[in-house]
Amino acid sequence: MTVTVGEKDDNRQVARAPLLVHAGIGVCLGALTVLTLPPFSFLILAPATYGALFLILRGLRSFRAAVTGWTFGLGYFAAGIFWIAESFFVDADRFGLLAIPAVAGLSALLAFFPALASFAFAVLARSRLSEGLASPLLFATCWTAAEWLRGHVLTGFPWNLSSYALVEYEPLRQPAAWIGSYGLGFLFVFLVVLPTHLIASRNSRRPWGLVLALGFAASLWGAGQTRLWLGIEEPTNITVRIVQGNVPQQDKWRPELREETVSRYIDLSSQGDVPDIVLWPETAYPGFLDEVEADRQRIMRALPQSSILMTGVPDRVASGANTLYFNTVQAYDTKGRSLGGYAKHKLVPFGEYVPFRKWLPFERLTESLGDFTPGPGPRTLALPRIPFVGVAICYEIIFPGHVVDDAIRPDWIFNATNDAWFGTSIGPEQHLAAARMRAVEEGLPVLRAANTGISAVIDARGRVLASLDLEQTGVLDVPLPPALPRTLYARFGDWTLLSLVLTCWFLGVGLPAIAKKLLATRKGV
Repeated sequence: MTVTVGEKDDNRQVARAPLLVHAGIGVCLGALTVLTLPPFSFLILAPATYGALFLILRGLRSFRAAVTGWTFGLGYFAAGIFWIAESFFVDADRFGLLAIPAVAGLSALLAFFPALASFAFAVLARSRLSEGLASPLLFATCWTAAEWLRGHVLTGFPWNLSSYALVEYEPLRQPAAWIGSYGLGFLFVFLVVLPTHLIASRNSRRPWGLVLALGFAASLWGAGQTRLWLGIEEPTNITVRIVQGNVPQQDKWRPELREETVSRYIDLSSQGDVPDIVLWPETAYPGFLDEVEADRQRIMRALPQSSILMTGVPDRVASGANTLYFNTVQAYDTKGRSLGGYAKHKLVPFGEYVPFRKWLPFERLTESLGDFTPGPGPRTLALPRIPFVGVAICYEIIFPGHVVDDAIRPDWIFNATNDAWFGTSIGPEQHLAAARMRAVEEGLPVLRAANTGISAVIDARGRVLASLDLEQTGVLDVPLPPALPRTLYARFGDWTLLSLVLTCWFLGVGLPAIAKKLLATRKGV
């Protein structure tokens, strides 16, 4: 399939449009693409938004393509993470005026990744890489490379990856167990721009190409459905109680309300049957629990006998003349003895620490006596009488391939979080979607305790078995779901992405080129 004269004329017409037109279309397409993601999940929009961007970019010079990609990213991130502004109004007197500039600035910065993808696509598409299936493959490759960079450059921010459009579709999210979220995003973007490419190609083989695209999508669905059908695991005999205290963020650290907060968590934790594990959210205890013997003993006496408490708490450690502060999950038995803990290693810039503090005169949004210090990385906790557990605190769960200790694989993941910063916006639902994808990738259940919601029990195939909605006070008493065997992605990480991309290029471009050359040689003979 080669570029026809008609296609070249269409590309010239696109290129002649004013730059502001391209920019305006880019912003609108980016904002509309957010509707393909949770909590909306309007998958039908994806071919229209990504396809339109694909058609526009392939007719543009590199600079215009970069600008169009940047404006697409601006619309995408402004519409997708606008809820971050709510965190600035928790302490409106100090930070309220920064809400809009912060969201705009972060969106503008993140938009450079779609700009990079668009620039690379426009430059490479001028070569023979624009022929046949190479064109949509090239677009998907550039897009995925930019998403991967967004997840790794500096601290990384892999929020709202393109593959999350498939989270609500059970069979379609299952391939993440083999190729991860980045690999699934690559296939997704390729499939949604392929029909647009085929329709615009004006080639006699176009109907066969559309049949091929539908067959590829059906195969992806079939592979995912097969994973869902393979085996029904019985729940473990371990019972878990997830506690959602629903303490408003503006009340969380007020000294006069500390007693009320602790009593609320104790009352919720001590009711009903006896669980093996009690899970409290991130910083559920508003202080340094290991330093307050009276509160620790009071909490443990109220817990059911033989239970283990895992709770989010701040921690501090003397280090020479300085004090280091950590955001941790700590485990205690019913006698108040520490069983171990985990320190968050992926910290939120400007939320938990200020990067380049010497040069940036900003304050943190969260209250503590100093910047938090990152922990050493993913760690598996071996606690008495319960399966091995990995811990991901708050937004650590959004990082594909970085939530589990590779040396000692856990049997489940505890995601302690505090989404109270974001109210009843779409932020907590997007956060939950990321946790569901980590469950699929790792083949491990994820149990999520959130202060104001959404607390949830997620099985190893990404299904939500039970949940507590936003701003709901209560508990979830559930059996711990079983783990699945280590997935391909859990074994090899993002090397599976590289293998996938190279295989698709070979099958879609390399193999047809070899076949064409062999056929030409035979004819020559």
